[in-house]
Amino acid sequence: MSATLELQAGAARLGLLPDMGGSIAFWRSGTMDFLRPVADPHLVAQHGRAVAGYPLVPFSNRVAGDQFRFEGVDYHLTPNFGGENCAIHGNGWQHRWRIAMLSDSSATLSLDYAPLGPRGGEWPFSYRAQLRYDLREAGLSIGILIENTDTRSQPVGMGFHPYFPRHAGLRVGFAASSVWTSAPDHLPLLRIPAEGQWSFAHMRDVGETAIDNCYAGWSGSAFLRWPREGYALTLEGSPELRHLVLFTPPGQPYIGLEPVSNMNDGFNRMAIADSGVRVLAPGQKMEGHIRMTVARC
Repeated sequence: MSATLELQAGAARLGLLPDMGGSIAFWRSGTMDFLRPVADPHLVAQHGRAVAGYPLVPFSNRVAGDQFRFEGVDYHLTPNFGGENCAIHGNGWQHRWRIAMLSDSSATLSLDYAPLGPRGGEWPFSYRAQLRYDLREAGLSIGILIENTDTRSQPVGMGFHPYFPRHAGLRVGFAASSVWTSAPDHLPLLRIPAEGQWSFAHMRDVGETAIDNCYAGWSGSAFLRWPREGYALTLEGSPELRHLVLFTPPGQPYIGLEPVSNMNDGFNRMAIADSGVRVLAPGQKMEGHIRMTVARC
C-alpha cells in the first residue's frame, strides 16, 4: 500500500499518493468530499488502488491503435488500459513521483522518464514532469509542467483527471464552442456545435446520461453545484488547457470533468488547427494550471 502524503489548510485536507502516479487520494473539508476516490480496474498500473484524481502526461485520452506517426517515424505504444487495445492518458500515472518540495499546504512532485527503446513502449521520448499542489481552505490549485529532455523533438499534451462525486443533485455548467462525437471505440468521429443536448451553457443535472466526449473551444471555466450539500465548485484552466473531457458513466457515483490541452487521439490528428498537441524541441517546456475554488451556496 502506497503511503499517503497529507496537506492541510484550515479545515481542508488533501491526500497525495506520490508513489501512485502523483495522484490525489482525497480532498475534503469537514464532511464534504470534493473529489471521489475511484478504483478503476481498467487502469491496471494502479493495482486496484482508489484515487480521486491523477495527472495526464505526456498526453490526454486515447491514441488510436496505440500508434502514431511523427516526423516521418512510426511509433507504437504499449496498451495500458484494460479491456481495450489502447494506450490512454499518457504514462505519468503509471510511475512513482519523487517529492521535490513540501510544506504544510503545498507539495511539488517530480518525474524523470526515459524510454527503454526509441520507437515505442510506454512513451518513446524522454521527459521531465513536475506537479505542484497548493491547498487553500477554499480551494486547490494544480500546476503541471513538461520539459523535453530528449535529443529529439516530441509531441506532447497534458491535463488532469479529477473524479467529482455524483450525488446530492449534482449540476454542471460550462461553455464550449464544439464537441467531438465518438465512434464505438470512443475515438473522435464528428465535430459538431455544442448545442441542444450537447450544451451545458446553462447548468443542468447530469442525471444518468452517458457522456464520454471531448469539448473544444472551452472557455476555461466550469461550474459544479451540489445543492443538497450546499456547496459549489468553480473549475478553471489556463489558456493551454482549452479542451474539456466530460465523462458521466451511468450507474457510477462519480463523473470526470477533465481540463486538458489536446483533443482525444490528438497525435493522429495534428493537422487539425486546434488539436492542442504541442511540439517541444529539446529543452523546451510546456505548462498548464488548474484552479478549483469552493464556496457555500
